[in-house]
Amino acid sequence: MNLIDTTKELQNACKILKKQKIIAIDCEFIREKTYFPIPCLIQVGYEDGAFLIDPLAKEMDFADFFALLQNKKILKVFHSGRQDIEILYNLSGKIPVPVFDTQIAAQACGLGESVSYENLVRVYCGVELDKSCRLTNWQLRPLSANQLEYAAGDVTHLITCYKKIAAYLKENKRENWIAEDLADLSDISHYEQEPENAWLRIRHNGHSLAFLNALKALAAWREKMAIERNLSRQNIIKDEFLINIATAFPKSMEEMKSVRGIRPDIAKSKLAKEMVEILAALTEDKFDHGLSKAVRDKEVALPSSLHSLCEVLKLLLKIKSNDYGIVSRLITSEKNLREYIKNPKAKNQILKGWRYDIFGKSAEAFRQGKLGIAYDAAAKDVVIKELP
Repeated sequence: MNLIDTTKELQNACKILKKQKIIAIDCEFIREKTYFPIPCLIQVGYEDGAFLIDPLAKEMDFADFFALLQNKKILKVFHSGRQDIEILYNLSGKIPVPVFDTQIAAQACGLGESVSYENLVRVYCGVELDKSCRLTNWQLRPLSANQLEYAAGDVTHLITCYKKIAAYLKENKRENWIAEDLADLSDISHYEQEPENAWLRIRHNGHSLAFLNALKALAAWREKMAIERNLSRQNIIKDEFLINIATAFPKSMEEMKSVRGIRPDIAKSKLAKEMVEILAALTEDKFDHGLSKAVRDKEVALPSSLHSLCEVLKLLLKIKSNDYGIVSRLITSEKNLREYIKNPKAKNQILKGWRYDIFGKSAEAFRQGKLGIAYDAAAKDVVIKELP
């Protein structure tokens, strides 16, 4: 199998792919030290084989391939495709349409959450994949025959897996169960850079208004620098140090030296100077008072009086997901369940459609005292019972 690295070869491949109703796509990339993933290989599978495209090839025109990605008559199948779609978006400026993700769909097929491609192929194709090349350096050229064979394997079985998954979903009338997650996969907000929201990705325990405003400002500064220099966020400054600095809120270089965990050379650096300048300019009158609410909304904290109800409804959710052979997260996330518990009259996904039918209806009945959960000693199982 040869690598496509010329415009003519890619155009010829696209002529074949344009005739397909379904294609499978996967990307090999490197992202250890860069902000943006470096695409090293694009694999495209179809009924009769696969094409391996070299995104590192110089002077290759990708226009035909990008047009193919926007052809609405051709379904693009991915497995755990968010990073692959990100790469294609960065290259073309557009998200492929339409898309299908077998890892998302597998949640409605009894295969658990985040099933690996290796396990998916084992279940649906009866094939054991050789993963020995998974951690090789895909940026080096030439690629070996083993690497090319491995890369092709990531898409040659994917169409078969898709067809069996799609048939199961249709037979069991579960196609709409994954519709929201598939739509979310194509949401452009996941692939655009928004430095002002970078702080929301950082895990912390701080709640003071000063800390949150400092963290937001510092995270935005780091994000912009990471984008401009194409460096990973952690290569600029690690999250833990960013949190420590936001907590200490140093407004001078002398105060920066006292921040926990900061090495003396870092405390004297240009980066430290920039962070001090940012915090010095962040006076109390400039604080965004909405940040505390954003944290509360993200966490959805419950009063202690509702903790027991939350635990019981989580158990009910587990029972229902086991009954239907799907992962509980597909029905609802814990955050969304907490939102329902906190505001039962508000609009919530579990109160409509298929989620209401298999879980929301039972959750409502339990809250109204019409449903109970008990242990059946004879069956040796936890069961749901209607109460008189």
